[in-house]
Amino acid sequence: MTTRRERANAIRALAMDGVEAANSGHPGMPMGMADIAEVLWGDFLHHNPTNPHWPNRDRFVLSNGHGSMLQYALLHLTGYDLPIGELKRFRQLGSKTAGHPEFHHTPGIETTTGPLGQGLANAVGFAIAEEVLAARFNRPGHDIVDHHTFVFVGDGCLMEGISHEVSSLAGTLKLGKLVAIYDDNGISIDGEVHDWFTDNTAERFRAYGWNVVVGDNDKPVDGHDAEAIKKAISSATSQSDKPSLIICKTIIGFGSPNKEGKESSHGAALGKDEVALARKQLGWEYGPFEIPQTMYDSWSAKKSGADAEKAWNDKFDAYAKAFPELASELKRRLSGELPANWKEGAAAFIKKLQTEGPVVASRKASQMSLDAYGPLLTELIGGSADLAPSNLTIWKGSKNIATGGAEGNYIHYGVREFGMTAISNGIALHGGFIPYDATFLVFSDYARNAVRMSCLIPAHTIHVYTHDSIGLGEDGPTHQPIEHMASLRLIPNNRLWRPADAVESAVSWKMAIERAGNPSCLIFSRQNLKHNPRTDEQLANIEKGGYVLWEPSEKFKAIIIATGSEVGIAVEAAQALGDQGVPVRVVSMPCTEEFDAQPVEYREGVLPSWCRARVAVEAASVDFWFKYVGLDGKVIGMTTFGASAPINDLYEHFGITTPKIVDAVKSVIK
Repeated sequence: MTTRRERANAIRALAMDGVEAANSGHPGMPMGMADIAEVLWGDFLHHNPTNPHWPNRDRFVLSNGHGSMLQYALLHLTGYDLPIGELKRFRQLGSKTAGHPEFHHTPGIETTTGPLGQGLANAVGFAIAEEVLAARFNRPGHDIVDHHTFVFVGDGCLMEGISHEVSSLAGTLKLGKLVAIYDDNGISIDGEVHDWFTDNTAERFRAYGWNVVVGDNDKPVDGHDAEAIKKAISSATSQSDKPSLIICKTIIGFGSPNKEGKESSHGAALGKDEVALARKQLGWEYGPFEIPQTMYDSWSAKKSGADAEKAWNDKFDAYAKAFPELASELKRRLSGELPANWKEGAAAFIKKLQTEGPVVASRKASQMSLDAYGPLLTELIGGSADLAPSNLTIWKGSKNIATGGAEGNYIHYGVREFGMTAISNGIALHGGFIPYDATFLVFSDYARNAVRMSCLIPAHTIHVYTHDSIGLGEDGPTHQPIEHMASLRLIPNNRLWRPADAVESAVSWKMAIERAGNPSCLIFSRQNLKHNPRTDEQLANIEKGGYVLWEPSEKFKAIIIATGSEVGIAVEAAQALGDQGVPVRVVSMPCTEEFDAQPVEYREGVLPSWCRARVAVEAASVDFWFKYVGLDGKVIGMTTFGASAPINDLYEHFGITTPKIVDAVKSVIK
């Protein structure tokens, strides 16, 4: 009979071999956490390797993602579609075993991890999603949404500031289905952490409102004692009104005679000779990547997983008979399919706005869009980093998840921009929701790495950023974003929309909602924006990211490209130039990435190559726009930080005015 230690040693052997084959990676953590992983995956985790997307599975997140060989070994041994050949190709181009776990890349990976602490934040998002979904759909005798989220974290995860943001919120929200297991090995890349990390972690998490699980005499659980680990996880999963942190003391590189307990095992291959010595010390008698059939039989979760899913499917069938409308809605939401009346409802609202022509700030237009779209989308869940009255992210149907029961759909994140954004990623990945989060655009800096992860994962999150320029006025340069849109536009797979009026704002929301599986950034103004008249063709073309908004009656000699609040100024300049006999086209370009994705014929029709007399206008960093105006064109925008003053004074001071645009256009016409 295969023993627990032998099962754990299979993980250790695969981790050593994978890192050795790549001559790159992190063997120490997988070897140190193997015993914990063996107990969790063997005795507690509900999952089905033959269907990694079973909705009611437990979620497992490896926040200390550098130890990815631990997860790859677990997925391989339990029966996921991750053959041994992929483990042999660890960290190689095109393999399913990348250096850090990647969602969509490897079956069984719930989220992309690596930047320390973000996996913990994603796990908080998973737990929020489970709780809110359960409140909405479960009924007495029908606990159809009922699963845990388990997350492994290391010293580095808990040193990162994001760990404070999300753990504090998780405790406040009493997320009882969240269990974090802390690998307290006392080692990081630089060595023993006692010189730079001496927090009383247990008391820290108790102060957050967590249930902290330790061993005898308030000491950490022995992370190499299977029975102690099992007892600790049992205690954590029995807790229903608090998230749990299990503190486990482990030895990094466990089993390596010369490197266990040392930083030398953290981030480099052990070396051929040391691997051989470790095999001997662990009593592992098999060659590299050799796993006996008895070990596979012991580890396989295919039957137990299929049985668990079948039992849940039977429960769901009974639920569907008792509550057919709820069951249908849950299936739709989990599939990511939008409601049948979505397209018609969104189109009608956009047409209504175009007809009525409200003159409002685009942040207000954003709230109007939420009021229109929210009733159509039960899956919409939002929140703001303590700026709801400014971001205008609360709509008429918003209910606080902490008090709203089955109708809960709004999260008060507090001042936690980074944590908020990473939590949104987790909510999106869980399924059943389209999350949006919000703060001022200038504070996207705090959140930027989580925005980057939204795009890399990718996750269907909507990041709302208001107060988008020097137009916010008197708060001054600390709150006036200059370089932020350019930075966000540079992230691959992002879509950044900066609408020019209420109509474009509604289209921006529609496009973000329909961008299934991928993120968007919506950029809104503090100040009121003029309404722009449009033909039906122009209205339809907003979705293409850039379109001709103003066309002179005769052949144009120059093109002005603008976004957001500057579109109105651009149109005024075009009208003034027309009065002077200089016909000019105005292109509104709310989303450059969407425009760039259009067929070349469309792009040529909007920005014909024959017209090189071009001026771009945006109250932000100028450098980005030279890709559209060329070296012969001009960009009117910001080359410095802003200043504290009323909005009109600022636009005049920085030269973002109709006369300046007129002069610039004349200067580029040859």
